[in-house]
Amino acid sequence: GRNAGSLHGQIQHAPFVERGDDWARGFLPSLQFLVDSLEIWSGLATLLDVDLEVSLNGGLLVAETEEQMRDIERKVAIERSAGVESEILGPSDLQRFAPYISDSMLGAQLCYLEGTANPLVAAPAFAKAAQGLGARVLTNTRVQGLDRSGGRFIAATDIGEVSAERVVLAAGNDMNRFSNLWGKPLPIVDEPVQVGVTEPLTPWVHNLVYFAGGKLSFKQAKAGTLVIGGGWAADVDTVSGVPRVSPYSLSANMEVALRLVPELAGVRLIRTWAGIGLATPDLAPIIGGLGVTGLIVGVYPWMGLTAGPL
Repeated sequence: GRNAGSLHGQIQHAPFVERGDDWARGFLPSLQFLVDSLEIWSGLATLLDVDLEVSLNGGLLVAETEEQMRDIERKVAIERSAGVESEILGPSDLQRFAPYISDSMLGAQLCYLEGTANPLVAAPAFAKAAQGLGARVLTNTRVQGLDRSGGRFIAATDIGEVSAERVVLAAGNDMNRFSNLWGKPLPIVDEPVQVGVTEPLTPWVHNLVYFAGGKLSFKQAKAGTLVIGGGWAADVDTVSGVPRVSPYSLSANMEVALRLVPELAGVRLIRTWAGIGLATPDLAPIIGGLGVTGLIVGVYPWMGLTAGPL
């Protein structure tokens, strides 16, 4: 319910610059996981019989300097080695393709695979389809304990016990409450982040857009609103522990957005919210059997919406 709706199919630029080419090559199996999941996204509306507002028109990573363009070209070469195709756009091509981008920008990567979806529609659609196949969905039900006894798992919940032969844990850092089942906590870190949404506008942004010159991602939803984020840190309420919007991050985020898209000046921001992102030390997912027989864990840091269907 708090995801911003981006469908990613490229190596993210900031960690690439920070961690380097060797890290990026090591990340390629994780990138392939996203690519395979995007194939599922492309036909998911038909499978679930719901308009998930999936748009796979490509992702645009815009560069402001020659150094950023060189970094992008190196990244694209690594991605191509895994079969992820992109096009490099020069200044004139970028202006023709995305005329809303500032004419001071030098170029961009256009990654064909990427796009957006509406998670507020997708999550309930998955739940409904699962229920149609016999699953029970227990919302607002906290798992207080998880143990294994007599070849079965017993989950203690606030509505009673639930038992099963197999358990999938996909609860982010919260799953470490049950790390006694496999020995030690997984290296998962919670990182509170935030996003903002504008008033509805005439459709004019048809891609998932990133900026190599600062933390920024934005796209336009089917309703016409622009969803603006990029991983800016949110605050955390010291009493409740619940993430809340940081005015500093909000202002800085919008400054970066205006640098890339001057036309945003005068557009009203109507809504903001914060949520929890997940990170692992190498930004790779942790997926598979763990500890006792029948226990499976699933974490895909930062890009879990994209990876979710697979």
